[in-house]
Amino acid sequence: MSDHDHYFTAAPASDGERRPLRVRLAGLTVEVEVAGGVFSPGSLDKGTRVLLEEAPSPPPEGTFLDLGCGWGPVALTLGMLAPAATVHAVDVNERALDLCRRNAASLGLDGVRAGTAESVPDDVRFDLIWSNPPIRVGKAVLHDLLRTWLPRLAPGGAAYLVVQKNLGSDSLQRWVEADLGMPCRRLTSVRGFRVLEVTPARP
Repeated sequence: MSDHDHYFTAAPASDGERRPLRVRLAGLTVEVEVAGGVFSPGSLDKGTRVLLEEAPSPPPEGTFLDLGCGWGPVALTLGMLAPAATVHAVDVNERALDLCRRNAASLGLDGVRAGTAESVPDDVRFDLIWSNPPIRVGKAVLHDLLRTWLPRLAPGGAAYLVVQKNLGSDSLQRWVEADLGMPCRRLTSVRGFRVLEVTPARP
């Protein structure tokens, strides 16, 4: 990956050759495709693993969002655990979206829809949001991202965000409550990561 080429760029210039990766998702060992120029191309990163292990099981159906999907570990897990659900997998990185689509297709997950933010209709509301948000894009971009998506939780829905403790999880928790007016509590703290639970703003 070049100095100016990050996993949150739309069209990474680094090597895009796809390669197989065996990974454990939803209690099963599966084979997926990964490539350079996307987030955590060599393995399931620690934060995502904490999220997948610690977030409550999704409801059997509904409309879900994986915000910042990368090659798809969160969206694939949601699709495997709740095959009747529609899972919107959103990212800015076209290579990541292509990998997520390929991986969903190879696993027969028809409910997973990978696309940019613009591909999700404005009136869609989410029963569940899971995200390992891109903290390193900076607070301004991160706050805009969360301000766009978290208020789209449906009544009774919940969002689960995994954030590294030393990268500002506690300040993010306070910001969600103060800026968005949405209840945000620490669900758990594991291996240096916090999992935050966000619920819709009180009427």
